[in-house]
Amino acid sequence: MTRFALPALAVAALLAACGGGPRVPDWQMNAKQSLDRAQSAYLSGKDQIEKNEFVRAREQIAGTGKIDLVIRIELARCATRVASLAFGDCPGFEALRADAAPADIAYANYLAGRATPADAPLLPEPQRAVLAAGSDEAAAAAVAGIADPLSKLVAAGAVFRANRATPAVLTAAVDTASAQGWRRPLLAWLNVQALRAEKAGDSAEAARLRRRMALVEGQQAGS
Repeated sequence: MTRFALPALAVAALLAACGGGPRVPDWQMNAKQSLDRAQSAYLSGKDQIEKNEFVRAREQIAGTGKIDLVIRIELARCATRVASLAFGDCPGFEALRADAAPADIAYANYLAGRATPADAPLLPEPQRAVLAAGSDEAAAAAVAGIADPLSKLVAAGAVFRANRATPAVLTAAVDTASAQGWRRPLLAWLNVQALRAEKAGDSAEAARLRRRMALVEGQQAGS
């Protein structure tokens, strides 16, 4: 398994490296290591390192001609951005959409905030209950119930993008990013909390959150 569970998953063939049996091909090991480093770099705010490592991982997988695995790592890359509230069109996936399986399309729609409850059975296990939740509060409870930190942040980001995020979702996202030391998503979610506090007229809370953001930003600049 990867260091951070890739939220798109079912890159089972790629990640079989952790098991026993026959010698694992070099491309699997190389791709896995680069994917780990790419995700870690992005969540830490190190864009150039993330770009370089992702290119290496993609090249390793593309060399096998396995389009399904390339599609899934592209979705995994987009998922880390959703976890950090960096919403976009997922161009790497869109370029390969014609070859995507129904489950991949459902996951792409989920990340984009366009999925419907009918897509839930096609999603990775941690995300199914979130999409199937019948209320915002139920969605928040489903997010809170996800054990893997990155999967939890992805779920929180998807809920936020679908305009269903409650204060509990924001708190869960902030606490998760903070516990992992993931500066990029931590700053993004703290900013959302601060904006909501300002909108509610709670200037003291907004100021407290901005001070916390300044602390993180100062540490990021220092690193």
